[in-house]
Amino acid sequence: MLSDHGLGGYIATRLSCRGEDDPLAHARTVAAAIAPLLADPPDLLVVQGDTSSALGGALAAVEAGVPVAHVEAGLRSFDQSMPWPEEGNRIAIDAVASLLFAPTETSAANLRNEGLSGAVHVTGNSGIDALFAALAALPAPARARNRNGVPLILVTCHRRENWGLGLTTVALALIEIARSTHAKIDCVLHPNPLVRDSMRSLLDGEPGIRLVEPYDHGAMIAAMRDADLILSDSGGVQEEAPALGVPLLVLREKTERPEGVASGNMQLVGTNTERIVDAVSRLLADAGALAAMGRPALPFGDGHAGPRIATHMLDWIAATALIRTAVPDLTSPPSIDIGPAWLQGPFV
Repeated sequence: MLSDHGLGGYIATRLSCRGEDDPLAHARTVAAAIAPLLADPPDLLVVQGDTSSALGGALAAVEAGVPVAHVEAGLRSFDQSMPWPEEGNRIAIDAVASLLFAPTETSAANLRNEGLSGAVHVTGNSGIDALFAALAALPAPARARNRNGVPLILVTCHRRENWGLGLTTVALALIEIARSTHAKIDCVLHPNPLVRDSMRSLLDGEPGIRLVEPYDHGAMIAAMRDADLILSDSGGVQEEAPALGVPLLVLREKTERPEGVASGNMQLVGTNTERIVDAVSRLLADAGALAAMGRPALPFGDGHAGPRIATHMLDWIAATALIRTAVPDLTSPPSIDIGPAWLQGPFV
């Protein structure tokens, strides 16, 4: 995986922290695994995104007195349950970060409105950098879109808030779409056994629906590029689909990435079966509407977030070194609040 992104020559430490039902417990497990690596404190600990692993990294840094830099800071759905626990994770990480790398002006405004002490920089999202690098390495598309008049729909669904009933209603929608339209559906299974087994039990053997084993990054980008329409509850797909120029129906009621809606590349349809079927049928019947959603756009970055982030970090490290030389022990490490206020999600 590291070699896929030009990092094959760097040292990687496997933490071997298995996923847990309790995301806070997982974050603490990750923090404990990282702690020995901070015995010789680095200038910065960088965390990306809003997973429990990212929160664990921030916890470890705070405990060790190491400043935190947060890549993909400031995303907000303004609903602690959508997505849970990610909304709470990113709020907690942002609260203690010294450097806040916001992908968009909207996310930067969210951070400023919260009055955080960290320095806010709008950089774009490094995920778009990775997308462009993956595209450059791919062979030509294996198919033309809408080949022979048969559209291809790519589907992913895995978010915690969609476990159970949500997965069922999405699967029922896919069955109805496969039966009532001429589209072919590729449903990418998730590595999580609960999600994987649920979708397999609901969809295995259904005509017109192909269950696909999890892709690596490059193969997933190729599958998205070659699709006529994507249905997904993934945050990363919400960023990548507009850049690829592929229409996206988001299987969520709320999003922390409203820029994709504003650019016209994606629509929120939730997990209601009828609503999903209606949205897909309408787009497949209206070539103009599908084409309008498929105009490539870059609301989440231009592919140069990495160099911007690196420059800001180097500048911050240099400036901090000067301050520490002049005034030793000027600052104390921040504290991180992971109390029950944001943990009372629907799955606790």
